[in-house]
Amino acid sequence: MSKYTYPNKVPFYKFLLNANSMAKNPIVFHNKWFNEVGDTFAIKSPFYGYVVLTRDVNFTKHVLQKQHRSYRKSKIQTTYLSKYVGYGLLTSSGDYWLKQRRLIQPAFHKEKINDLVSIINNTIEKQVDKIEPNSLVDLYPIMNELAFKVVAKSLFNFSAEKEVLERLQFIIEKLQLFIVKELRMPYKKLWYYLKGDISYHMKLVKESRRIINSIIVDRRKSNQSHNDLLDMLLHVQYEDGTTMSNQQLIDEILILFVAGHETTANALTFTLKLLAENKEVLRKVEDEINKTSLSSLSPLETIPQLNYTKCAIEESLRLYPPAWITDRVNIEDDSIEDYHLKKGTMIGISIYELHRNKKYWNNPEAYTPERFLEENRKEILPYYMPFGAGPRLCIGNGFAMYEMILAVKTIVKKFNITSNKDSIKINPLITLKPVDVKLKFNLK
Repeated sequence: MSKYTYPNKVPFYKFLLNANSMAKNPIVFHNKWFNEVGDTFAIKSPFYGYVVLTRDVNFTKHVLQKQHRSYRKSKIQTTYLSKYVGYGLLTSSGDYWLKQRRLIQPAFHKEKINDLVSIINNTIEKQVDKIEPNSLVDLYPIMNELAFKVVAKSLFNFSAEKEVLERLQFIIEKLQLFIVKELRMPYKKLWYYLKGDISYHMKLVKESRRIINSIIVDRRKSNQSHNDLLDMLLHVQYEDGTTMSNQQLIDEILILFVAGHETTANALTFTLKLLAENKEVLRKVEDEINKTSLSSLSPLETIPQLNYTKCAIEESLRLYPPAWITDRVNIEDDSIEDYHLKKGTMIGISIYELHRNKKYWNNPEAYTPERFLEENRKEILPYYMPFGAGPRLCIGNGFAMYEMILAVKTIVKKFNITSNKDSIKINPLITLKPVDVKLKFNLK
């Protein structure tokens, strides 16, 4: 008899029967099996051994927080993803990750992000001015452009030409789409090789790295200070007084682009759609924004005054967390509750399902920003993880919240937003992407 015990199992043949549909939208099947089998279930693969999927908060906290030293990110991120986006904070693990995290963390301290607020706000205002009024428009491309420009300006400020950044944006979006195809359908890998897809995308990787390297080289030669993230990253020092090499900087900058713009674009798209469909919530957000507009506050001073707006964004992140799932692999045998897991077990943590689990949330499908008001926060925060949890909590969460609050403020102040009433459709890729969300922006 095996000494290992696993949660209730979903037969592997069910996984095989639904493989093509799952490649398009695994959330549907995750939800079905969670409801049928329980908040944690296992699938035994003849190729990879056991895969465990959970939406249980105790299981999640054990893996991400309490016993995090016994778990590493899987090869999906550390090997397959890193070959396209570099070996930065998102894709590295172990001692190297810890060394990089300690090095880069100070660049994302609140005081440092405060210095970037004027850059963030000015970039948002320029992008919002480009929105075409009085017609129904596809929202995601607008938010994607806005979020990319914010990351680019915050990283490089005045160091890169518009055409160069547009090319970099094109490459990153192409890479993200292909990464998902390769991860979801590994059985087509030979076909991708024969077709030339892999060589084409690896050429794009090399081009993106050349673009970023040229920006770094130019900045190193310059004696000017730009007060942007690149300046901070160039000057942070390891304990021995050395700084990051160009290759390390490229890795980290690529990760910041990939993790920092698409997730925010997704979140802003979902938030604006939810606001447009929930008129009472939108009215409260508008009232709060109008109130702050009456006083001559700087963008940095405005952010703490927009508490209900922040709650509206946080509730959107609960319903539609951009980082909708995360994974870990145990590097040694481990016991969680009644289970004893063999070393090498893949654990999938569904943040999307955890955020909608009826055990933890009252009326979980409803959009209710009041959940996040100060008097209610203590009760719900243990179950809320849009930026992850534990030591690998997203390093840019403060940056992202500042950006989203300022973006919602700028848009709602300028426009009356209305929806076409279509239901929200999602595409769970590496991040949770909105599909075909259309809004109308009428000038106030």
